[in-house]
Amino acid sequence: MSRRRWTCLLAAWLLAGLLAGLPAVARAQPLVVQDDRGTSHRFDMPPQRIVSLLPSLTESVCVLDACQRLVGVDRWSNWPEQVNKLPRLGGMDDALIEAIARLKPDVVLASTSSRALDRLDGLGLRVLRLRSETHADVQRTLQLLAGLLGTPDKGSQAWARIERELAAAAARVPPALRGQRVYFEIGGGPYAAGALSFIGETLGRLDMANIVPASLGPFPKLNPEFVLRAQPDIVMGAAKEQQAMGGRAGWLALVALQRGQRCGFAADSYEAMIRPGPRLGQAAGEIADCLQRLEAAR
Repeated sequence: MSRRRWTCLLAAWLLAGLLAGLPAVARAQPLVVQDDRGTSHRFDMPPQRIVSLLPSLTESVCVLDACQRLVGVDRWSNWPEQVNKLPRLGGMDDALIEAIARLKPDVVLASTSSRALDRLDGLGLRVLRLRSETHADVQRTLQLLAGLLGTPDKGSQAWARIERELAAAAARVPPALRGQRVYFEIGGGPYAAGALSFIGETLGRLDMANIVPASLGPFPKLNPEFVLRAQPDIVMGAAKEQQAMGGRAGWLALVALQRGQRCGFAADSYEAMIRPGPRLGQAAGEIADCLQRLEAAR
């Protein structure tokens, strides 16, 4: 081999070794991401400083193994445990704009319904607004964030895990309870999770019916008389609210309450159920557990 050819090969090997030793973020190509309000954002490298203003987005970042990149979160984010050490930056409608700006985030993750973030746009910060209303939204958000973080495979892996958990939960629903009609209350009412909501989709995956039809929207405000007329087979919601249901005017007439056909979920389980994020499968498992307990008590 000639000396010149040897020198060229040596230089190529050295360059390849140097590139292989660089972190992925240094070798990443520019990425253009379009959020759910149709705004395009260009990133020259995966963001290293992230602010999340929605619990489900906080959880998604962490499930994608990027929790260490979070520099601030909204007041409600509390899972996983490590996010509780981060600065609290308000919520969707009262975000602490100056505090967010001082953190110098590479990107701010927020809901499409947030009305408090226009000033961040004016300050030159990139605000990625994402919709989280259905299972499909959760899947798309996980994949979008995984690509943004420079780890595209992790999004599909996270969703595959959720699908496995949903299937496992569905397999555990007692046959005698399949198809029964559920009233899933949000908070202390009068809102409910309708068939079009991500909670309604989870119930559907478990082969349960919903007293709230799709025509009323995902989370309609219900007149208590609606629930009384519907006479659900099973009542679900936060455990702390279920104790008060019997004291509502006329609600002792609910056969489900008379027969103890209710699922009252502890705070941590209930939070997983009402957040359209990576704990969808866990939430389905909690519902299946309750249905098994109801069947065993019959």
